[in-house]
Amino acid sequence: MKPPSRRRAATALVALALTLLATGCGAGGVSTAPLGARPAPGGTLTYATDREPTCLDPHVSGDMPQAYVAQQFLDSLVAIDAHGRIRPWLATSWEVSDDAGTYTFHLRRDVRFTDGTRFDAAAVKANLDHMVNPATQSGTAGGYLAPYKKTEVVDAFTARVHLDRPYSPFLSMLAQTFLGMESPKALKRGKEANCAAPVGTGPFIVKKWHRQSDVELVRNPHYNSPPPYARHTGPAHVAKVVWRFIPEPATRFAAVQSGQADVIDALPPEDQASAERDGRLKVVVRDRPGNPTNLALNTSRPPFDDRRVREAFLYSADVVNGLKSVFFGQYRRAGGPLSYVTPHYASGYENAWPHDAKRANALLDKAGWGHRDGAGYRVRKGRRLTADVLLKSDISPNQLALMEQIQATAKDVGFDLKLLRLDAATVNTRYLAGDYDLRDGYWNTNTPDVLHTVFGSEYAVHHGIHSNASYVKDPALDRLLRAAQATTDDAGQRRLYGKAQRLISAGAYQLTLYPQTTRLAAHRASARGAALEPALSLPYLYDAWVNTR
Repeated sequence: MKPPSRRRAATALVALALTLLATGCGAGGVSTAPLGARPAPGGTLTYATDREPTCLDPHVSGDMPQAYVAQQFLDSLVAIDAHGRIRPWLATSWEVSDDAGTYTFHLRRDVRFTDGTRFDAAAVKANLDHMVNPATQSGTAGGYLAPYKKTEVVDAFTARVHLDRPYSPFLSMLAQTFLGMESPKALKRGKEANCAAPVGTGPFIVKKWHRQSDVELVRNPHYNSPPPYARHTGPAHVAKVVWRFIPEPATRFAAVQSGQADVIDALPPEDQASAERDGRLKVVVRDRPGNPTNLALNTSRPPFDDRRVREAFLYSADVVNGLKSVFFGQYRRAGGPLSYVTPHYASGYENAWPHDAKRANALLDKAGWGHRDGAGYRVRKGRRLTADVLLKSDISPNQLALMEQIQATAKDVGFDLKLLRLDAATVNTRYLAGDYDLRDGYWNTNTPDVLHTVFGSEYAVHHGIHSNASYVKDPALDRLLRAAQATTDDAGQRRLYGKAQRLISAGAYQLTLYPQTTRLAAHRASARGAALEPALSLPYLYDAWVNTR
């Protein structure tokens, strides 16, 4: 059968090759030898990023640093093309039941994991079971698979997945690397071993993770399963990728300027303009779909259990000028619960909460916070209007500066925001326990069903992994989101997700800030052919090559 093409991106997320110019240096030094028009096999590509994953297996937890590197060594059952259409990958075709609750996948018969294990229906079952197993501690893949019941192995190369309800976003979710296929044999090694070196069917193999330094990836010489957006077939061009961790923005940018790194991500916004003027560099910036970067307000406890206080806080924040100041005009404001490049994004809620100190003050007066102490903070019954903001200690300087500006404008109307910069383990512990008032976060995904993941009642769990950081529990919203999952009609989905965005915006559950963005800079004399895959605009190095002469 032809694969369904029900989903279309609001903006085409183009897998844009970085067509870098043709003189080169490898990671080892500068050369003026022409790269030529054809890919040069071999060599080492050095890629520098800002954050080190806590685990290389994206089934565990599930954050973007994991997805970035996992995109290089995991393949998925299906892919999304530049027009938002679902395309075959490790699955050659599939059938969907009329109620969108059962999905039958017919698989490629010629693919093996890099440890020699055959890719088959049993492997699909092992992977999906692994993602939903509580011991895996999967916040992303496990969350996407909340409706999962079981996988039936129909025959060696046919897997039938049963869900407990209609779930039309399922194929789009499967296209993300968070749900990439891993060797069942490797999964049995246990969490620690698999975090250190997951085993996929992809173009590269994890050779060694040098903690706090880099991940060394080597070419899979037997690779035969590229996605439909790939520009060639067979093994990857480069022999090795060194995936370096350079947290300091200026150092990372200097590395690509000098050619010590061939490609960097997280291009510092303060350096973007100069990078675009630098003839040695190629810059590509793409906003990602999903729930944008935000501060989630914990509605399960004071002070944000009071909607008037939530509204006052949103009105207090001058996000537009803050972004101009600390991100040098390189980030746009995201005012609604969906990033503008997400399918079925509704623009009507983009500017629902503009900066308005007068309205913020009036709301706090009505909520009973009419008095101020000597420091200017609101007080009631002897208690100050205080809110703890959970931030990781490795927050970037730009993000911290934005938080400080939000803190300052909140103080103007009487909020005492405590910016708590804590180590990752402490942040995670407090988050799981619901011990916070505001928590910074985001959720990158290629479907508007992210609204269900981030605001659905079933994800509002205290004392455990949860994606509903605001603890929203709105039966009317739940009904809308379940109805959207149950229909495959595009117009019906647009209407339902539009109503959901209206309810979420009106609830004042998040201070939305800016879309998550992939920001690459590549040295023109160093590498060519790196790309952004279409599902989440993640870097994809299968087609890249470097000068080896």
